[in-house]
Amino acid sequence: MNFDLAQMPFSRYGSYIAVSHAAQHKDPPPGLFLRTVHGRTRPSEVFRLEVTVAGKPVPIRELASPDVLRLEAEGATVELAIPEPKVLRIRGRGAGLRLTVVETGACSVAFRRSDGRAEINTWPQRLKWMLTALAGDLRLEAPWRRSGCPRVAAEFVPDAATGGFEAAIEEFQSAWLPREYPESFDAGRKRTAEEFERYRARMPAAPADLAAARDLAAYVTWSSVVEPAGHYTRPAMLMSKNWMSQVWSWDHCFNALALASADPLLAWDQMMLLFDHQDATGAIPDSVNDQAIVWNYSKPPIHGWTLSRLMRRPEFRDPARLREIYEPLVRWTEWFFAHRDDDGDGIPDYRHGNDSGWDNATPFDVGVPLEGPDLSAYLVLQMEALAQAADLLGRTGEGRRWQARARDLLGRLLAHSWRDGAFVALRSGDHARAEAGDSLFEFLPIILGPRLPKEVHRGLAAGLAQEGRFLTPHGLATESPRSPLYESDGYWRGPIWAPSTMLVADGLASGGEGALAREVSARFCRLCARSGFAENFDALSGAGLRDRAYTWTASAFLVLAEEFLSA
Repeated sequence: MNFDLAQMPFSRYGSYIAVSHAAQHKDPPPGLFLRTVHGRTRPSEVFRLEVTVAGKPVPIRELASPDVLRLEAEGATVELAIPEPKVLRIRGRGAGLRLTVVETGACSVAFRRSDGRAEINTWPQRLKWMLTALAGDLRLEAPWRRSGCPRVAAEFVPDAATGGFEAAIEEFQSAWLPREYPESFDAGRKRTAEEFERYRARMPAAPADLAAARDLAAYVTWSSVVEPAGHYTRPAMLMSKNWMSQVWSWDHCFNALALASADPLLAWDQMMLLFDHQDATGAIPDSVNDQAIVWNYSKPPIHGWTLSRLMRRPEFRDPARLREIYEPLVRWTEWFFAHRDDDGDGIPDYRHGNDSGWDNATPFDVGVPLEGPDLSAYLVLQMEALAQAADLLGRTGEGRRWQARARDLLGRLLAHSWRDGAFVALRSGDHARAEAGDSLFEFLPIILGPRLPKEVHRGLAAGLAQEGRFLTPHGLATESPRSPLYESDGYWRGPIWAPSTMLVADGLASGGEGALAREVSARFCRLCARSGFAENFDALSGAGLRDRAYTWTASAFLVLAEEFLSA
């Protein structure tokens, strides 16, 4: 399996190291880079990589696979592998490899150690690097100017007799512990390939025509995991190792669902990762990376829906796991009623589009707070999940109370937000509505499935089934292409997204619209097979947009392909 470095990085499970073209920039620099996904550093590019012959850069062809990145020049090759999370191994034949620090800063420094290694401190990324020549030579250019090195470049040079070199680059933060690298390049590469193969083999099934896409989805998810560090209390599947390099507090739910059968422990780690940082009010963060936690926004409470799906499997009905999540999920549920109901009408609200996960969707054009009908729908499901968990834990009285609250909120949602045959998103207080757009956002209560009155569910399904309204040849647009507010690359104002697709498909299927759920899923999965696992997609052309290696897209593909297309 090969992949395009212009779309997704070369990395591995557990590692914060990635090799790819530049991450997100207005004017991205050309070339190939060793990058870091610690924090959300800017730039994430640490070293520019150039294959050299006789000291001069030469054009290369890139061949990337999960275990090795091969750079081919005329009559020469350089190969890179990541046999362990903090170590990049390199070998070359007929060529060298130059590494130039992209942004030095006043405090960056590099020097030759007494053991022949080169130590490089890249201040902008708050990281240090140990460069070791295992065969061949290592050259270093690092002129000192007052308090730092304005330019740092290192080059691994082939041995004159053999024409080859081998090297190691190791990431560290405080002190480097002396070590050697006795494992051969080929042995490390083979071990990495075997690790990936074991992971890939456990992934959810997919039809034969989607097999290649399934393998690529497996690589996207496997390679996006980083080991615990800083605020990551558990192994964390990042949203991407391009530039969306952290964990947001609804994205992680889709990744947990894709891992549920393949790796229940890793799935549970994804589920709990944000709850590890829950605050005293009951809120969970908007996002987390190893260096920072963001509280400015929240995200929709799809965690109960996720837990309900997880509890279909016995591993997630284990009392120890349910005890771990029950009280945090209670506090998260209560938070919305205590802190997100500005007008006190019992219908919680969003304070920004970012809170809904639909950052700039057209219903938010009316202003905030906004009583999105999806929010109450998610909370109905969350209270039902709490009722199920309470029953399994022997807390039957609490279970009955959660069921009663769920029924009450469902009734209030229908009375408040179902108007003239449609759900509507209303501004809190005066209950005004944005009139100009036509957003899939207002169809999200279909996630309630059979809890909705039959005529309500049928009405929602009929709107979703209309070709050309939301349903395009590639799947469900987030803003109807017929809308005057539609934008082909408008984020949540048009493009197709994985989470909305999966939520709608689930609600269609559970409410008896299995054929439409399968059709929506099939169009989305074929889109991923053609255009990769982008953050979102042009609804009319199917082109991938924004970050091109997004894990929730890969995860939704894996779940939908197995659930709706593999029977």
